[in-house]
Amino acid sequence: MRRLSALIVTASVLATLTACSGGINEEVEVDCPSGITSGSASDTVETDTDFGAAPEVTFPVPLVSDGVQVSVIEAGDGDELETGQPVLIEATILNGTDGTVIQQTSYAEDAGSLFTVGDSGLPALGNALECVTVGSRVAVTASAQANVGDQGQASTDDSVVYVIDVLDAFDARADGSFQAVDGDLPAVVTAPDGTPGITIPNALAPTELSSGTLRKGDGEKVTDDSALVAKLTAVDWNTGAVTSSTWETGSTAVLNLAGTDISEGLREVLVGKTVGSQVVAVIPADVGGTEAAPASSTIVYVIDILGTLT
Repeated sequence: MRRLSALIVTASVLATLTACSGGINEEVEVDCPSGITSGSASDTVETDTDFGAAPEVTFPVPLVSDGVQVSVIEAGDGDELETGQPVLIEATILNGTDGTVIQQTSYAEDAGSLFTVGDSGLPALGNALECVTVGSRVAVTASAQANVGDQGQASTDDSVVYVIDVLDAFDARADGSFQAVDGDLPAVVTAPDGTPGITIPNALAPTELSSGTLRKGDGEKVTDDSALVAKLTAVDWNTGAVTSSTWETGSTAVLNLAGTDISEGLREVLVGKTVGSQVVAVIPADVGGTEAAPASSTIVYVIDILGTLT
């Protein structure tokens, strides 16, 4: 199984922080919805190793970034990234004022950190990765306030520098063929971006586990030891309240079916499904719960299975 190293530095944490082979960075020449391009700050960031290896990063200090800028250090030949896509990355994050490393992921073989393009937790990075191609190493620079985004007021003037290697990417939503499901299951409609809307039947919460495949993908089959890259929404049957949603946070979940943090009911539903599928499942209270879905509640899940970590 691929080892995930956590990319855990949040914008709020960053806001409180007081020999080169790349040459001149390539200007980003794409008509990108984010509107983020290269600039005088991001163009000065250089690294001393090739894609996939932990870099020593150099730039003139103090580095002052005008908003968010992104420059390509090494261009990949994969597809362009879109908002909502989960990506596997390696990252080096630095303080732009003094050049010190804030965090660096492992850069180990078969490793990577899961991040979602557009993730509001790190808004500067989330927006800057849109339109970058898979296989690229990019430099992203952000002013203190741009790095925080709409989450609050920056408490420092320190800019932030990210050097990101984009290892791989997954689809932003399930893309399988539509399937008919049992009419007793909750109705599900999806917005253009894939966000599901769930309508609970006007009935007592069921006492037996039930599920259906809304979209059937043609990817690999899920096994009982799979670690799934997924997007999900969980709704309480009785109240209709959303108890958990990766769509609301702009993030992605990893569902480790061999682990202990997933209910037996949800594991039973997912094993045997295929990547690219969207599944609706009703998990009764007595089947067991998770932190996102307490065992005292009957929970309706809609899960997009986007890939596996191997």
